[in-house]
Amino acid sequence: MSRVDSPDVGAAHSLAAQHDVALLDLDGVVYIGDHAVPGAVDALARARASGMRLAFVTNNASRAPEDVADHLTVLGIPASAQEVVTSSQAGAALLAGRLPPGARVLAIGGPGVALAITGAGLEPVRAHDPAAADVAAVLQGFGRDVAWTDLAAAALAIQAGARWTLTNPDVTLPVPGGRAPGNGSLARAVEAAAGRPPDDIAGKPHPALMQASIDRTQARSPLAVGDRLDTDIAGATRAGVPSLLVLTGIADVASLLSAIPEERPNFIGADLRALTLQPAPTSGTQGPRAEGEVMRLGPSCAWVEAGEVRVDVGGDWLAALQCACAAAWATVEPPRVGEAAALIERAHRETGPGPRNVDP
Repeated sequence: MSRVDSPDVGAAHSLAAQHDVALLDLDGVVYIGDHAVPGAVDALARARASGMRLAFVTNNASRAPEDVADHLTVLGIPASAQEVVTSSQAGAALLAGRLPPGARVLAIGGPGVALAITGAGLEPVRAHDPAAADVAAVLQGFGRDVAWTDLAAAALAIQAGARWTLTNPDVTLPVPGGRAPGNGSLARAVEAAAGRPPDDIAGKPHPALMQASIDRTQARSPLAVGDRLDTDIAGATRAGVPSLLVLTGIADVASLLSAIPEERPNFIGADLRALTLQPAPTSGTQGPRAEGEVMRLGPSCAWVEAGEVRVDVGGDWLAALQCACAAAWATVEPPRVGEAAALIERAHRETGPGPRNVDP
């Protein structure tokens, strides 16, 4: 079931109060490129002040944890390398469990990939190195400078019998102005040339990265926070961890309404300020109630008619979104969602960039 922010705010019932660790995705959640997502700095400071610990869990494998922590600190979010868990680290750990110590591994991607290989007790090899023709495995992660020669070396090594571990499957990456090809797009080129898929994938939605984050933080009640349904939310679902989707990155209202069961978040927020707001369930006494075929919450309601979601925003776009999710997800056949999504998006824009609710 999905949850969204309720007008009834109470610090004791906020997500930050109910969960000891936030497992935060980075791109599209905390920052986009060189800039913090609006509201993120203050929201995370408030969450920490309430006692919630933060872990920065990223599918982006290109940078070292120290560099990620420095970037966050410059943005106004103090962070240590120990709080950063990358898909490169998770991927290197997978290989270390399958290869002898010191085995040579072809490192495809940014500096974080090679550093993770070294940290796992293996020997990183780059595509231009003569040893690239004789490696035990390939660890492929994202890097802005990845070239055709890197992808070619990976494909040739895999065809020669090397084990292939992909750090993460993200097809796109949010950048200022839109979306750019991610590691999953580059992996498709290697797969087409090598003639087979990866042996392992470390990043979300696969379990290795999420489990590594839980283990490192010793979280008792973690909350996964992300902007992507197919990686962040699906990864949380597979790991049995409740999830919060924020609408500051890849996912939008239309994709949320059309989400398959595995990709449906437990909570929905406009942005990270949702951490310190009181959530309300989409069903039961505090959430949308079914009145016949209509889902209603306060002045907002939604229903499915002739295979299409209909919505009455009623002045509260978050409540309307909550109702629309409840209505859309209750159907056997996926309904059309375009018109309802446009109405909710328009109401969101008219309301402003953040939640209507007031932080405690």
